[in-house]
Amino acid sequence: MSGIIAQNSGRHTGLVKASSGGGGVWNLIKTYTASGDSDLSFVDGTDGVDFTAYDEFVFKFISIHPSASSYLGYNTSTDGGSNYNNTKTTTFFIAYNGESAGPNLHQDGADNRDLAQETGDVHLISSVGTDNDQVCSGHLCLYNPNSTTFVKHFIATVNTYSGDDYSQEIFSAGYSNTTSAVDAVRFQMSSGNIDAGTISMYGIS
Repeated sequence: MSGIIAQNSGRHTGLVKASSGGGGVWNLIKTYTASGDSDLSFVDGTDGVDFTAYDEFVFKFISIHPSASSYLGYNTSTDGGSNYNNTKTTTFFIAYNGESAGPNLHQDGADNRDLAQETGDVHLISSVGTDNDQVCSGHLCLYNPNSTTFVKHFIATVNTYSGDDYSQEIFSAGYSNTTSAVDAVRFQMSSGNIDAGTISMYGIS
């Protein structure tokens, strides 16, 4: 087989080629590599970042390693990054299992990490350990940040290797409850720095 998906592949195959007119293309905008950084922020108009260019953006976290056992947080700004304090309503779900095969758990709203009209950082994970091999990786999708009509939805999935040797799969979602255009996004640990890892921003066309 050539490995090329035919234009008219049926959806029942699970393989559907993007139309010849475009669609579904990932456009790399910016990658930041951490080295003891307090945060990694993507601000409109800097380093080629443009929140008006697409209706959907994806942020990929690759092997984020912290200086202190903490959670990775996400927040948005409508004033060019001067303040990251948009009011948010979110939900948080976790599934995990330990290296010793237990206990495992599915938990909704774990440890009150849901936000209800609050301005603090969104919990993207519960925690990640500081051992040399402990990191978290995943992605966050942000929809229509440039809208001045609608709130700004996001969906995130992240897997983390916790300090107590658990694999934790975390699902979070919600919205920044603002109709102002979002023009900056920040990722930071709840304590300490981001010692290593990369975060890449893609626009989906």
